[in-house]
Amino acid sequence: MTLTMLQHVNIMTDKLDETVAFYEDILGFENGERPNFAFPGAWLYCGEEAVIHLIGVDEQEKSGSGCIDHVAFAAEGFDRYAAFLGDKGYEHETRVVPGGRLRQIFVRDPNDVLIELNFRADE
Repeated sequence: MTLTMLQHVNIMTDKLDETVAFYEDILGFENGERPNFAFPGAWLYCGEEAVIHLIGVDEQEKSGSGCIDHVAFAAEGFDRYAAFLGDKGYEHETRVVPGGRLRQIFVRDPNDVLIELNFRADE
């Protein structure tokens, strides 16, 4: 019995359109095929995989623990991403991981979910 990968992250949002736009325009995901569920939402793809699942809810309908601190993605093009986020008006923070192997960019989505982008320091 073995886990092989993180399959997807589900985000409940009362800002569905704004959230889809963030993940498409800022992180480059593609809004794609989704089963015909009885509730609004979107599946956002990275390549062939729907890795971000969004569920549209009213503010009062949100549920869950709220314990997820952040979602991290491997990325390329640190300088381009940092400039792009600045040009788009997104506040973000950059860091170097102790030991110098990774550089990071942190930005929040419209639901205040912290997104961590990890870049190899030698790129």
